[in-house]
Order: sequence, then C-alpha cells, then structure tokens
Amino acid sequence: MEKVAVVTGGSRGIGKAIVEALARKNVKVIANYNQSEEKAKKLKEELEKENIEIDIFKADVSKREEVKKMIDYTIKKYGKIDILINNAGIDQEKMFQDITDEDWNNVMKVNLYSVFCTTQEVIPYMINQKNGCIINISSIYGINGGSCAVAYSATKAGIDGMTKALAKELGPSNIRVNSIAPGYIDTDMNKKYSKEEREQIKEETPLEKIGKPEDIAKCIEWLIEDNFTTGQVISINGGWVI
Repeated sequence: MEKVAVVTGGSRGIGKAIVEALARKNVKVIANYNQSEEKAKKLKEELEKENIEIDIFKADVSKREEVKKMIDYTIKKYGKIDILINNAGIDQEKMFQDITDEDWNNVMKVNLYSVFCTTQEVIPYMINQKNGCIINISSIYGINGGSCAVAYSATKAGIDGMTKALAKELGPSNIRVNSIAPGYIDTDMNKKYSKEEREQIKEETPLEKIGKPEDIAKCIEWLIEDNFTTGQVISINGGWVI
C-alpha cells in the first residue's frame, strides 16, 4: 500500500518542493496550508497536469482543534499516516530589546508549538502501526543562532532538541525522528535580502551558491527510505557552517 504523508506549510517554498517530490514518488500527500490558499490550489492543479493527485487542507497548525481536523480527515480517507513533515513556520527579524511578548508568543506558537501539537496528534497512529517517520524542518540558526533573530533561533533550537528527545522515546516503536536544518535557501522567506546581501552569502559559502528547496526535498526522500537514521540534525547549508 502506498505511503501517506502530511506536510505542514506545504503550499510554497521548501514545503512545496517536498510535496512535489513525495507526490511524484507515489506517496499520498496531504499538503497543509493556512493563508496561502491560492498557491495551494495552484500546486494541486500543476500536479494534476501530471496525473498526480494530492489533498490540500487548510489548517492553522498553531491551533490544536484545526490540527485535529486535518489528522482526522487523513485517517478517515487513508486509514493511516506513515510520514509527518513539520515544515510550517514564520520568520521574524527584530532587535532583541524590541521583541514584545506578543511577538515572542506568536513565533513560539507557530514555529514550536505547532510541531509539538501536530506530532502529538499523529504519534498514536504511528505507535499503533509500529512504524513511522517524522522529519522536522528547523534552521541553521537553531544551531549557531542569528543576530536579530533570537525568537526564531530559539524555536529552531527547540525543534532540534525535541527531535533528539523524541527519537529516543519513540525508537522502540520503530518511529524515526530527524531534523533538517537548512542554511540559506532560495525561498519567499529569504526574498527580503538584497542582491548585494545574497552575493555576500554566496561568498561566505564554500560551494559559492545558494541552496534550492529541491535540495531539502532530496534529503527528505532519503530519510524516508533509510531505516537506521534517527535523532539526527542534518544541516544542508553548502558548507556555510562547518
């Protein structure tokens, strides 16, 4: 039977590349979105031209009741969940002293609580089937921090810590939990950087280029197929941090 995957934040950027890669591997994909309905519908239409069907599902993954509806929909339609990709997240650039309680709580809820919440809703089904693969998308900033990105960096470091702890807890149930920490990837989130800043990033990167969402998707494919990798934080960054 074909594998079933839920991909949060699956309508654009890295999430979109993951959805496309898995769908083309005959995985039944539920592509989650929240505000990007137009992009989600366009993605579905593009794949339909290749005779590939995906599900798109609107849910704010920072709200448990909406996550529950998405997981219930998936189980009702497919009867199982083999793969969970926790990709949804938001960016925030602010001087530390300018971060308000509202700013902090919003980033924590969207980036970190959503991973906790979605994973907690999926785990019972994976434990029952004694098999599962959970992959969390964190960031290089979760490893070495980012200036003016304290809240964002804290959430990504939290995701990596959750990954390692959960891998130990769920290993006996044959559930693998890993994290991918991308470096600079060419996505909408990073369009804010000027041409000069992008060139500087290239110069600081040993491979002298900027990553593509497809680079992350390829690692996702490998982690799904591999049976002996768990609790790892894999940083795909072109050598930006060695």
